[in-house]
Amino acid sequence: MKDIVIQVEHVSKMYRIGQLGHGTLQKDLQSFWARLWKREDPNTLLEMNGQGGGKPGNGRFLALDDVSFEICRGESVGIIGRNGAGKSTLLKILSRIVTPEKGLIRMRGRISSLLEVGTGFHPEQSGRDNIYLNGGILGMKRHEIKRYFDEIVEFSEIGEFIDTPIKRYSSGMKIRLAFSIAAHFLAEIVILDEVLAVGDHFFQQKCMNKMEQLLKNEGRTLLFVSHSMPSVQRMCQRGLFLDHGHLLMDAPINEVAAAYHQQHLQSNHSAASINQQSDAA
Repeated sequence: MKDIVIQVEHVSKMYRIGQLGHGTLQKDLQSFWARLWKREDPNTLLEMNGQGGGKPGNGRFLALDDVSFEICRGESVGIIGRNGAGKSTLLKILSRIVTPEKGLIRMRGRISSLLEVGTGFHPEQSGRDNIYLNGGILGMKRHEIKRYFDEIVEFSEIGEFIDTPIKRYSSGMKIRLAFSIAAHFLAEIVILDEVLAVGDHFFQQKCMNKMEQLLKNEGRTLLFVSHSMPSVQRMCQRGLFLDHGHLLMDAPINEVAAAYHQQHLQSNHSAASINQQSDAA
């Protein structure tokens, strides 16, 4: 029998343009301050420029539309699509940051998510304190966190700054620490959203080697979003291809990458044709 750890059934997520209720407190506050100071809402600008599956200008759009799939224990799955395809929305739903409009989600096991630089960190606390904070959020005991503490610091390469407040860290330092925490703590499901693009090349390779080790030896389940096809093809065996909120394809990663590449070529060809017609006119 399949050992299913993630089951997504007919999940949809709808956003309202220009109104409170974007799904996260950060976006709600952005929209509130924009309206208060009579400025353009940054979230509305994103959504009105086609960053979703609905029709621009109707006040609502579907970031995800009737998405269904299953993931088994130990699978590494790449989620592929253009900007606005719904990839980050899907990962936020799976990470329990936002709730779906419709559908059912079943998950088995603890989840460690890296969605944005600094997510889950308290900026006023030191790196040391944030390691214990993140471990506690994942449900680990203090003695478990202490057991892995030295390994986390060593892997992150920020040893001399471990007692410095996180707000002093560069984005690369935050990513190194965040990835090290996610890799060493005992979460069965690891979710990564484009975060490795922030680190330098050598640390990216180090992270990929670590994830390959975890997938091979410890049976972790990985959901990985990246616009770097070589990275996705290296890390994942299976791919989900999203486009405007729809799941277009669920297949081996090389087949999905080829379909994505073909879509990119067709899009560029269409854009070139429009430019030629405009120049001729």
